[in-house]
Amino acid sequence: MTTRPYQSILVATADGVATITLNRPERRNAIGTVMTNELLWALEDATADETVRSIVITGAGKAFCAGGDFAQMTGGSDAPELPPKGDFKDLMLALFYAEKPVIARVNGHAMGGGLGIVAASTFSVAATSAKLGTPEIDVGLFPFMIYAVLERVMTRRRLVEMMFSGGKLTAEEAAEAGLVNKAVPDDQLDEAVAGYTKLIASKSPSTVRLGLRALRDTDGLRIADKLPILSDALAKCLSTDDAREGLTAFLQKRPPSWSGR
Repeated sequence: MTTRPYQSILVATADGVATITLNRPERRNAIGTVMTNELLWALEDATADETVRSIVITGAGKAFCAGGDFAQMTGGSDAPELPPKGDFKDLMLALFYAEKPVIARVNGHAMGGGLGIVAASTFSVAATSAKLGTPEIDVGLFPFMIYAVLERVMTRRRLVEMMFSGGKLTAEEAAEAGLVNKAVPDDQLDEAVAGYTKLIASKSPSTVRLGLRALRDTDGLRIADKLPILSDALAKCLSTDDAREGLTAFLQKRPPSWSGR
């Protein structure tokens, strides 16, 4: 992947996994304009890198992300090193419609905008020590921007209660509410995340890509509008080398060898 002069994140690639670490532990990884822009650059680079099969987002120190950086919201901001690529709404869209699976490794508290990252990711795993919530209402704000992704994974009544109370969910409660796929003991977090990255690595890259595109392209459509798009997607999938390899391997009772084409 391309090396860039990041100020608030760290990026490392190994074994087909791009790991993006929110790196402002002194601010509990609060997200502002600089971090948002850098995340957009890192996601674009990881998507373009053919060796990357999945993307993991986590936080440095004890927090995943404490939410929006109120200092930057009220006028203060670091000078960005990278050209502007977009704002927080663009980040939510980039995560929600990513063409490679994004796994949120929730190592600590995820609040506000940090919870938006969790909800917009393809998969999310939380350590049991983590708390997740939307405390914005307690400082006179409302989680307007992340509501759009939260409502896709939570029931309306549970979401409304969380947003208006400002309360925090335990990792186990977040799993029950659909915010995360699973809650695991802190010392099992890496193993659980690796379970997802290994799962993705074992599948056809082209099929994963086409599947994620189908989820994106049919989002919010009526079934009558979805089915023609999904029919076209199936035809494209059947025409790939990986689909032919997968079917042949099944008939020959052997593991498939994916080419990504």
